[in-house]
Order: sequence, then structure tokens, then C-alpha cells
Amino acid sequence: MSHSVTILLRSPKFLFGAVTLLLMLALVVIYPLINRNDPFEMVALAYQPPGGNLLLGSDNFGRDLFLELVYGIRTSIFVGLVAGICATLIGLIIGLLAGYVGGWVDNVLTSITNIFIVIPSFIILILISVSINSRSSLITALVIGITSWPWTARAVRAQTTSLRNRDHVNLAKISGHSTPRIIVFEILPYIASYVVMAFVLQTASGILSEASISMLGLGPYNTISLGIIMNWALMFEAPVAGAWWAFVPPAMAIAIITFSLYMMNTGMDEIFNPKIRS
Repeated sequence: MSHSVTILLRSPKFLFGAVTLLLMLALVVIYPLINRNDPFEMVALAYQPPGGNLLLGSDNFGRDLFLELVYGIRTSIFVGLVAGICATLIGLIIGLLAGYVGGWVDNVLTSITNIFIVIPSFIILILISVSINSRSSLITALVIGITSWPWTARAVRAQTTSLRNRDHVNLAKISGHSTPRIIVFEILPYIASYVVMAFVLQTASGILSEASISMLGLGPYNTISLGIIMNWALMFEAPVAGAWWAFVPPAMAIAIITFSLYMMNTGMDEIFNPKIRS
């Protein structure tokens, strides 16, 4: 494990992505400790341009946009991480079971996965979001996770199928080890790096999904996320008012976070994928 981390730290792409993400995380942890104001507090006129105490000006309600942005990044990263964990776990369990057990279990699980792939996950996401009355950021994250696991399941199944007849797995079967033990100790370590990469991509996808549904007004209630800030800017016609500071910074923040995650994933892919490495 430590050897893998050492190799990863030599990858410029992974390092760039990781450092960018850590700087973002540092900002959202440290800044609220320095500026203890309420992000919902109205401190200026509507769409006041950047300057003075307002680093990014004010929004349509006259609230400090930089403070809103910091809280928005925090919510969006939280949603992305929870959605990523949820989607990766579901995909991993289904993929491992389908790939290792095979037979009718594989057929049933693959059919369920294919149904989810055929129906666009964004449509399912919108339908579930509309039907839920009180959407917290946690509920939104779980809904995104539950609708975005199929690609992970499919890829894990393919990896597991190629591993299940290896010598060390057959040896474990002959030794009388149980199926869960074989999956956890003989198969999972071989696909661990792939699972981490899938998690990184699922997190990035979760952040983008949250931004998309929040811009449609279907995001979490009573909180601030990057998508919600952009939704407010569109609803209250910030582009028409020429208030670029109300929608460009959140869009840039989404782009920087997802780009840093994709860079981390690319760096990991170059190291752990033997085809690319060769």
C-alpha cells in the first residue's frame, strides 16, 4: 500500500490534482473560522460588484458571495463524497457477486445493471428528487449515489470474471474457504486500485450531478451549494444585470474541483493500468 502511494506521488498529474483539491479543502475548513458571519446574512445592496470587504461582491439578496462560495464548495464536496461512496459500494458489491458467483446470480444482477444503464440516470435522479419533499444535502447525495452505480458494477464484474479462475483463487476454493472470504481476501486486493479510481470518478460525477439538479431547482433545501448559487443567479437574472461575479466563480469552482479529481484519476490510471504503463 505504502509502495503504491510512493509511486503515485511521483505522478505529476496525480500530484497536481491532489494539491489543488487539498487547497480547496483547506479554504472551506479555514475561512469559516476566520469569517464567522452567517452566509445567509444580507450585508450589501443587490449585485454589488467586488471590492472593499466583499471579495466577490454580493448576490441578488445582497449577501457576501465569497462566503457563500466557500459554504457552497463545502456542501458540493460533501455531496460528491457521499454520492461517490454510495455508488462505489453498490457497484462494488453487485460487480463482485455477479463476477464471482456467476450463473443465475450473474444473469439477474447484470439484467438489473443493464436496466439502470438503458434508462438515463439523470432522468431517474430528477424523478426521485421531485418526489422527495424534504431534501437535505445528505438525502440528495444518497439519491445521486443510488442512481449512478451501474458503470462501476459493470467494470468490477469484468475484472472479477477475469480473476475468478486464477490459481490463488482456485487454491482458496480447494482449501474450503467461504465465498465472502475468497471475494474479500483473494479478489478485492487485486482490484483495489481500480475501486479507488472508480470512487474518484464517482465523486466528480456526484458533484456535477448535484450542480445540474440544483440549477433546475431540485437540489437540497435550506443550504448553499455551488449549483444553488448558480440557480439563484439564473433565477434573478444576474447575466442580464451584468453581474458576472454571481455565476462565474461557482462555475469555475465546479470546473476546478472536477478537473482536479479527473487529473488524480488520470495519474492513477497511468500508474495502475498496465496497458497505458507499457
